[in-house]
Amino acid sequence: MPELPEVETVVRGLKARIEGKRLLRLTLHRPDLRRAIPKGLAAKVEERRVDRVDRRAKYILLHLADGGVLIVHLGMSGRLTLGDAARPAPPQPHDHALMIFEDAIELRFNDPRRFGLIDYARADALPRHQLFRHLGPEPLATDFDGAALARLLAGKKAPIKSALLDQRVVVGIGNIYACESLYWAGLSPKRLARTVQGERAARLAETIKRVLDHAISVGGSSLRDYVSASGELGNFQRHFAVYDREGERCPGCDCRTGIKRIVQSGRSTFYCAKRQR
Repeated sequence: MPELPEVETVVRGLKARIEGKRLLRLTLHRPDLRRAIPKGLAAKVEERRVDRVDRRAKYILLHLADGGVLIVHLGMSGRLTLGDAARPAPPQPHDHALMIFEDAIELRFNDPRRFGLIDYARADALPRHQLFRHLGPEPLATDFDGAALARLLAGKKAPIKSALLDQRVVVGIGNIYACESLYWAGLSPKRLARTVQGERAARLAETIKRVLDHAISVGGSSLRDYVSASGELGNFQRHFAVYDREGERCPGCDCRTGIKRIVQSGRSTFYCAKRQR
């Protein structure tokens, strides 16, 4: 599933092309994805200018000039790709939505597994929307630091890896980036979240930001379905320290056992038992 770096990469690609443009036409090819698409959605968004493209957690937000917000979530296999409406590419299986903007800019939403979603809300209602009201803070926000992370983890009995995947604690990190962040912070994924306080929390918060920023700078990770808005693959998978490297040599120490894999909360965790404590 695309995580924060992948979604942020898509958002930045869309910002460069569709901010300030009017959405001329929205064509929907089915009434639902993971959930029902709001009835009459086209009438609510067509002929509105896109004032801002933004992200909240893993949701892509197209803020319209009249105060409406078109919400898109990529799910596990969704893609938002830009094209030229004057020379459109042939329709593809699983093209569920087509948006045409000014200057013949085309935006397609393709989702083979249909775990994504398309929704709509008014901007002032977003914090109370059922998709957003439970979400924790953004890890790239300026006020997300060691002290903030320590408060979020205080009293939590879950392993720190599981806590980082909890969207109520902090949003968007995902399995890959939790593994990588814990590795570079030198923290065991099995450590109880409540013990990550003080210097440990400061080190982890800083590392999370650094790992996410690095991933965004190289376009995120492409393991299966993800591509950027321009159709390009991400490259962060070339920089993995531990993720999906079970049995390989640890890049940061001289351990003989190499990178280990365990399962936590149904997800694979990769780590170095010597380096991470």
